[in-house]
Amino acid sequence: MQVKLSRRRFLVATAQLGAGAAFLSRDIAQAFGQDEGIGRGLIGELEGPEVITDEAAWPTSFSEAPDLAARVSAGELPPVVERIGKHPLVIKPVHEIGRYGGTWRRAFTGPGDTPNGVRNASGPDNVLFFDYTAQNVVPNIARGWETSVDGKETLLFLREGMRWSDGEPFTANDFVFWFEDICQNREIVPYEIDVLSPNGKPGRVEKVDDYTVKLSFDESYSFIVEVLAGYTQLGGNAANGRSGGGLFAPAHYLKAFLPKYGDADKIAADAMAAGYDNWVLYFKAKSDWALNPDLPVVTPWKVTRPINGAVWEFERNPYSVWVDTAGNQLPYIDKISFGLAENLELVNLKAIAGEYDWQERHVDIRKLPVLLQNQQAQNYKVYIDPGDHGSDLMLSLNQSYDADPEIAKWLQNVNVRRALSLGIDRDELNEIFFLGLGQPRSIVPTDSNKYNPGAKYGKLWATHDVKKANALLDEAGLTEKDGAGYRLRTDGKGRLTFEIASNAGDLLPYGEMSEAIRTHWRAIGINATVAAGERSMVETRMSNNELQIHANVGDGADHLFTFPWEVIPVSAGYPNIGPLWGAWYASKGQKGVEPDAVMKEILAKYSAGLVASDEDRIRLGKEIFAALADNVYCIGGVGLSPAFGGIRVVKNTMGNVPARQYNGPDAKTSAQSRLMSVFFK
Repeated sequence: MQVKLSRRRFLVATAQLGAGAAFLSRDIAQAFGQDEGIGRGLIGELEGPEVITDEAAWPTSFSEAPDLAARVSAGELPPVVERIGKHPLVIKPVHEIGRYGGTWRRAFTGPGDTPNGVRNASGPDNVLFFDYTAQNVVPNIARGWETSVDGKETLLFLREGMRWSDGEPFTANDFVFWFEDICQNREIVPYEIDVLSPNGKPGRVEKVDDYTVKLSFDESYSFIVEVLAGYTQLGGNAANGRSGGGLFAPAHYLKAFLPKYGDADKIAADAMAAGYDNWVLYFKAKSDWALNPDLPVVTPWKVTRPINGAVWEFERNPYSVWVDTAGNQLPYIDKISFGLAENLELVNLKAIAGEYDWQERHVDIRKLPVLLQNQQAQNYKVYIDPGDHGSDLMLSLNQSYDADPEIAKWLQNVNVRRALSLGIDRDELNEIFFLGLGQPRSIVPTDSNKYNPGAKYGKLWATHDVKKANALLDEAGLTEKDGAGYRLRTDGKGRLTFEIASNAGDLLPYGEMSEAIRTHWRAIGINATVAAGERSMVETRMSNNELQIHANVGDGADHLFTFPWEVIPVSAGYPNIGPLWGAWYASKGQKGVEPDAVMKEILAKYSAGLVASDEDRIRLGKEIFAALADNVYCIGGVGLSPAFGGIRVVKNTMGNVPARQYNGPDAKTSAQSRLMSVFFK
């Protein structure tokens, strides 16, 4: 991919360095050269570490970090070979064998920033995971898998001798416990997990022996392998434990917080004493990888200071199953320390000042020129990782909103949705917020993506056409205007006004982008207000069906069937395209609100795609994106840029840093770069 920077954008970028910058350095000028494009200087070749699956190539002796060796000598830990077990997870580092030591400094923005840790400190702990390209599934926590010819059964082979971080054995019992006592407990998990229930038929998790788990289904479901690798509800305990997902859980620890196994009255009293209204919330808090330092984990690092403080900190797990090809137990780095930054500007100022060792999350693309200018002085390098998802800015229009019937009526009107999309000046948004490095487009992923329905859909209802937008609004019946030219509600209650909500402190300044869109909509007679709030508060409003329009990212859509959440309502309470639609789908029609006919067909195709052949799944994915683009449940803004987590600032003191990494949530970027193999030189 080569991204060109026009002379106008070059001058804008130069101006953003501030009045104190008289000129750009030679390196920046080269990187932003009008003739060569930014791609030549900053976008490297995709690369990453490898998982070694050939047991003959595994190391036969093992080493460990000095602090762990000291604990072994003191009798506090068993020898490293006993902690790793018979089947280590062997990583070939991207460049070289590293060395132990150091604390990795990063930023986070508060309790709602859990994905920050999941992406960087969790390993991840999926049983299977993607390679560094995010296109191929490889072993991870499980050392392998085998799917039956008919696709109805998949065996997962665990790593013999693997242990939880407290030294207890990690076995098939932890999978059965999760399935029987968490997944099927409707007080903890209110609905069947959709990716474990293909076509609405619940799957089963069974123990074959201590190190073999069987997943069984009523119909062919070989796609379960990609589901296990993705950022799904079966994608590991770190990401999902707090919501009851994950596929496995530490039975020996969590049983004490379940009334089935413990004293129900005592558990209820303990919950109240800890500040929780009931045992379920208490159990979920105890299951929260980011919040509970006592929770046994299988991740390479484990939390020591929880996410609800000013510092969120992790230290290496002495029972980590990861090793390098020389037999060194991973991770190399001792600790990861996330420092709280209440706003994006503070994150970026500290990144510019070189105060973070590796930071991509929350780095503002508009700071790219000044980041480049300070590379040498602050001893870091900027890496560019463009995404393949269609929209780094997306407006989700809540189709199940019901607090104001007038607003609901217009959000559910397809011509109004199309008009709102046509009323946006995407070129201006691209210039101001993306330095011109993105592409104005709809929500469909890049043209090379297997689910892309065709080039025309990238621009369908996604151009700036004020005349056509006004005609569509008139046709819909919004013909009356006030003295200022704004369209009036049809119920006689004044000006029609939509609210655009966004997460304050998110990875991109969606509040500012929403303000720009608000000004664009004036030309089509639409009034809007903008409301930004802390992420967890906004998500609570979303799950309560209180949002009208949500400004966010449409990432993950390039992996449509394993990361559908942003564009298809398959989960209760999320996304804001229709939380009650999601509840309807998740509950098999028992709760929530039935979607319109088009979305019902989309959801049916999504369900069918999970159990379809690869060829049919690709066809269905294309049909889904064609329908989504035409019906504009989500308005795409600017996409295919590095803006969302793709401006990576890394100190030159760090080793095994990929020149470019895949950028997408399904691979929990940067997790696919196997960060346990990153080290301080």
